[in-house]
Amino acid sequence: MSNRLAQATSPYLLQHADNPVDWWPWEAGAFEEARRRDVPVFLSVGYSACHWCHVMAHESFEDPATAGFLNDHFVSVKVDREERPDVDAVYMEAVQAATGQGGWPMTVFLTPEAEPFYFGTYFPPVPRHGMPSFRQVLEGVRHAWETRREEVADVAGKIVRDLAQREIDFGGTRPPGEEELAQALLGLTREYDAQRGGFGAAPKFPPSMVIEFLLRHHARTGSEGALEMARDTCERMARGGIYDQLGGGFARYSVDRDWVVPHFEKMLYDNALLCRVYAHLWRATGSALARRVALETADFMVRELRTREGGFASALDADSEEATPGGGGRHAEGAYYVWTPDQLREVLGEQDAELAARYFGVTEEGTFEQGASVLQLPRQDVVFDADRIESVRRRLFEARCGRPAPGRDDKVVAAWNGLAVAALAETGAYFDRPDLVEAATAAADLLVRLHMDEHAGLTRTSRDGRAGANAGVLEDYADVAEGFLALASVTGEGVWLDFAGLLLGHVLTRFTDPESGALYDTAADAERLIRRPQDPTDNAAPSGWSAAAGALLAYAAHTGSEPHRTAAEKALGVVRALGPRVPRFIGWGLAVAEAALDGPREVAVVGESLTDEAARTLHRTALLGTAPGAVVAYGTAGSDEFPLLTDRPLVQGAPTAYVCRDFTCDAPTTDPERLRAALSG
Repeated sequence: MSNRLAQATSPYLLQHADNPVDWWPWEAGAFEEARRRDVPVFLSVGYSACHWCHVMAHESFEDPATAGFLNDHFVSVKVDREERPDVDAVYMEAVQAATGQGGWPMTVFLTPEAEPFYFGTYFPPVPRHGMPSFRQVLEGVRHAWETRREEVADVAGKIVRDLAQREIDFGGTRPPGEEELAQALLGLTREYDAQRGGFGAAPKFPPSMVIEFLLRHHARTGSEGALEMARDTCERMARGGIYDQLGGGFARYSVDRDWVVPHFEKMLYDNALLCRVYAHLWRATGSALARRVALETADFMVRELRTREGGFASALDADSEEATPGGGGRHAEGAYYVWTPDQLREVLGEQDAELAARYFGVTEEGTFEQGASVLQLPRQDVVFDADRIESVRRRLFEARCGRPAPGRDDKVVAAWNGLAVAALAETGAYFDRPDLVEAATAAADLLVRLHMDEHAGLTRTSRDGRAGANAGVLEDYADVAEGFLALASVTGEGVWLDFAGLLLGHVLTRFTDPESGALYDTAADAERLIRRPQDPTDNAAPSGWSAAAGALLAYAAHTGSEPHRTAAEKALGVVRALGPRVPRFIGWGLAVAEAALDGPREVAVVGESLTDEAARTLHRTALLGTAPGAVVAYGTAGSDEFPLLTDRPLVQGAPTAYVCRDFTCDAPTTDPERLRAALSG
């Protein structure tokens, strides 16, 4: 018998629809029911690709006795953190404030007024490693609720008051200047792992947004140290097990400092950000490795994450069924991706298996578990036969396709699809892959058709062509605008600039504090939680705050809009405060600040027609410019498709490029080399 989650659009919630737990989604009715029954609310927050979420579900939520206790003494609410990032953020802030740490699954006990009073993450079914069992926690909370209600209310009230008093140091309303960005670079240099690439100790996350800052800083200042950190980190990751050496695409993070063993889940946002940053690394250096990784990652997204409707699914799980004769193997993390020497021999024969083991670093002992190895590309002095290696790679990939595949969370998240649109549009343009630009356009079309209402308000998620019930948050408006702006520059279709403008109108009116310029993660008219979430730090993906600053800045460069430019500069005030202190956690904000300091440059390319070869060459040259955050408008002379094309005639009848910044324009040029020099940072 299904519970109330059976109608959800979230695959994570649907995984719990047949639990014996009488789950509610996050809705007012759940809290009304808790008040009616005079019981606390048990809030469980997770996501589809979360390994320990699945473990706790199997151990506790599928257990009839545990479910019976929950049903008798609590109202149980299940939340997909990717669908409701606002709920996740508010209660994660409370968990971290109370315990000093957090993670998923997140376990929170609330009063019927949604005020938290007891917290945790994963709880085992029996006491283990100093942790109480989940049943012990439930019994303890029930006892406290029934016998010490006044104390519980005092604790909940104090937590809510403490959260309300926590304030962000916004750093004023001035964007960072040369000095703050130099301090940020120095801070990153101190944390840089010169031996292995990346920053800090294990676990190591791919620092895509920090790399974008380093590339932009190099373009603006010529800093070789910034470029070296970006290039070496990208190479180390691409050679490591965190990168899928057969199918392309990156896993969420590496459990070790050397990028060898990943946590195998693959997220859309990681792959969109990394695809784009490797394409930008190629743009800056011409690196063949960066080109290969950008294209393989783009192809992975289109092949394995694209949905029937043209959007992109959120994630692939870390776990899958181990391949056994007749099927029915146990679910294990990484089972789809790892190889033993025997498995190589089975697919390739003795000689090619020996070659593959040497090339991919597969050992008899294994680099993972049970003698299996994660494929890598270790540095070697040997020169391998490229054709033979390609044959080995193809056969291994085909054999792997026969294994039970990891589960796919196929909900379409607006923000992450915006990131994918930007990555695929630019990668397609750089490498003459119109199919990738078409994939970006199809995803953008879906966002307009299904996620935007008649007032350009966004719905956060959809699945199977059905829009979800949850309103978009700041990152949705900002990242989708970013994707539309990139698509406008690549395609020369001004409608995408118009759509971006509509979304950014919401950012200005519904998400921005009119006095301080500070940004909130939820709209002013959104559901009221115990605190209005607000977080400027860039973690797994750009914060809504940083992403909004970038999109506002680019839109202002396209249109000359002073309100958008002012809002972007005010939003960058927090980067002035945080950049020198915690540069690893404000990477996108720093990248946007580089663009603001450089202008950004405004490029208009005009031709007789969009298909004219000389015009297309100038357009591609403009897109390949490394000047931080430069915006590009492409169209025919006299077109009103983009504001930047106004009064931009051809010079002597030839396709022409115009470059301006800070209210000053260079002489127009018809020469791609002169344009390249003008946009080289």
